[in-house]
Amino acid sequence: MRVSRRVRFSGGGLLPPHQVSVLAKLDQQVRTPRELAQIECVSAPSMTRTVNALVEQGFVGREPDPDDGRQVRLQLTPEGRKKLTGIRRSRDEWVHARMADLTEEECEVVRQAVDILERVVSTV
Repeated sequence: MRVSRRVRFSGGGLLPPHQVSVLAKLDQQVRTPRELAQIECVSAPSMTRTVNALVEQGFVGREPDPDDGRQVRLQLTPEGRKKLTGIRRSRDEWVHARMADLTEEECEVVRQAVDILERVVSTV
């Protein structure tokens, strides 16, 4: 968790982590604000504020749901996709720079730890 937190705050760029998380969820697929709130475990008003900020910045677009006119569907704009790609690149570079001095043996331990942690989270 400490590594994840450091990467989010140190290698992410100018957007707060909760906004980056929403961009990442929308990169997977178009979603409603309600779906995002459930995924992120936040209240609907909190998600509305986050989405509004992302829309104002031009990173997220809204469109009416074709099946339910009361719903709004959210998707990444080209600017949002570009921003998310840049943030991911920046985070990768941050991690790479910090791992550059590890020995080959230490890198192998990290690879093994990643495999183990992926198994742990996949059983949740």
